[in-house]
Amino acid sequence: MSSPVSQESTRRRLTQQQAETVTRLTDAAVDVLNAEGFDGLTVRSVAKIAGVAPATAYTYFSSKSHLVAEVFWRRLSAGVLEPDPGAPRSERVAQVLREVALVVAGEGQLGGAVTVALLGSDPDVEHLRVRIGAFIRRRLAAALEEDPENPGPLLDALEMIYSGGLVYAGMGHMTYEQTSERLVAAAHLLMEK
Repeated sequence: MSSPVSQESTRRRLTQQQAETVTRLTDAAVDVLNAEGFDGLTVRSVAKIAGVAPATAYTYFSSKSHLVAEVFWRRLSAGVLEPDPGAPRSERVAQVLREVALVVAGEGQLGGAVTVALLGSDPDVEHLRVRIGAFIRRRLAAALEEDPENPGPLLDALEMIYSGGLVYAGMGHMTYEQTSERLVAAAHLLMEK
């Protein structure tokens, strides 16, 4: 059974068959990334691995950045759970930050590709970037018991910390596992104030 995210697309709602095609394309994108890196990734090469006509692939993804951003969005929405309401506030925040940082951990070249892709100017990437940011904000706001539409300074600071940490890791300066623990440590320091 498909999750609601697998039935979505940046461009339209998907039928079951279309959702399966998009899943094959996103899975193939990770395979191509691991073999060729972001520079070697093309929508055409992903389509070939997925067994999909290139024209069909382009109906779903406007660019390789759009495709990589979609991979990240799907993994993020599946991998970052609602914070445990029974846990202390600092542990709820730590849970969210760890899960965000670890979404691409152990995924070869995906993390660096996500960093490059999300910084692009493709309108479909911009749409996903907004969706991703809003999703993470909602998770952090839930952990802090704040209104995501009216964030306080702590939520703003946590957003700046995680986005900087993920860019730093995406540039290869540290692993996503190391980033996860540093994000949690930084959050604890902020929350002690």
